[in-house]
Amino acid sequence: MDEIFEKVQAVVDRYDEISEMISDPDVISDTQRFMALSKEEGGLRETVETFKRYKDVVDGIEGNEEMLNEGLGDAELEEMAKDELKELKAEKETLEEQIKILLLPKDPNDDKNIIMEIHGAAGGDEGALFAADLYDMYQRYAEKQGWNVEIIDENKTEIGGYKEIVLMITGNNVYSKLKFENGAHRVQRVPETESAGRVHTSTATVGVMPEYEDVDIEIEDKDLRVDVYRSSGAGGQHVNKTSSAVRMTHLPSGIVVAMQDQRSQQQNRAKALEILKARVYDYYASQNEAEYAEQRKTAVGTGDRSERIRTYNYPQNRVTDHRIGLSLNKLDRIMNGELEDVIDALIIADQTAKLEELKQG
Repeated sequence: MDEIFEKVQAVVDRYDEISEMISDPDVISDTQRFMALSKEEGGLRETVETFKRYKDVVDGIEGNEEMLNEGLGDAELEEMAKDELKELKAEKETLEEQIKILLLPKDPNDDKNIIMEIHGAAGGDEGALFAADLYDMYQRYAEKQGWNVEIIDENKTEIGGYKEIVLMITGNNVYSKLKFENGAHRVQRVPETESAGRVHTSTATVGVMPEYEDVDIEIEDKDLRVDVYRSSGAGGQHVNKTSSAVRMTHLPSGIVVAMQDQRSQQQNRAKALEILKARVYDYYASQNEAEYAEQRKTAVGTGDRSERIRTYNYPQNRVTDHRIGLSLNKLDRIMNGELEDVIDALIIADQTAKLEELKQG
């Protein structure tokens, strides 16, 4: 643990340094710098407080052991000291594991907002209906987290499903909790249109991208095709005075963004370009991450989007996440937005895998 304590002490020293800096009038007057330092301080606070508690526990263990070695001369007091010593030793082990996890490399995107795309995939109308169910599930979960959900683009089916729906989800640490939703979600249930009562299997895919505010990527005009059309119409190139909706295509990657929710064509164009940049950046970053994942053999959170990650079995009221072998018999509650058990288990699995990598390497 000595090497770990050296790392923690470095965090504590940096925390103390920042605490002094943000009380400096020159720093306070520099809003951008003050906000950056305040954010860094907030990110270090839990580690510092956990380490402070750890040192208090160690001091408590040493104090109790010293008293027991010297002898208290009172059987009841000795028994109380032994009980406290047992509790403190158990807490010490727990705190050591917490500190290891807090020192793991942070995903730089964890505190970002996200763009989420949900597509109806295999299963036709049933796949599109399941895409709508997933949208409802994530919306309810977002409400519980205090996040805001904005529909950026949608392509509805006649029976109420979604061929595609694109969302912007904003709030605290959105990406850290929803990044593992990336992939193919499979549903097994009897469709409303099935008269014989047979269970069908359909899929919908979910894509999760962090919102890159100032991405380091250039999109040249020659790589971009922009179509405008009537926002109330079904699409197509209808260039006239009432055309306010915008469809942008990034030709090298084939990525398309349609935007019609803003009030003017200029606003739609600006929003579409922002989202397109994020998607193109994610496209190239994902390719690099896939190569890295193949090398490191990591299993959680790096799978291809076409890979089946989870099954929702309605007849058995069961949800199974195949990446970590988790099965929960409460599909009804999960579809109502109670995703905490699934997401917490995925985060723990990811942390465990990273801890194993640190031990091995």
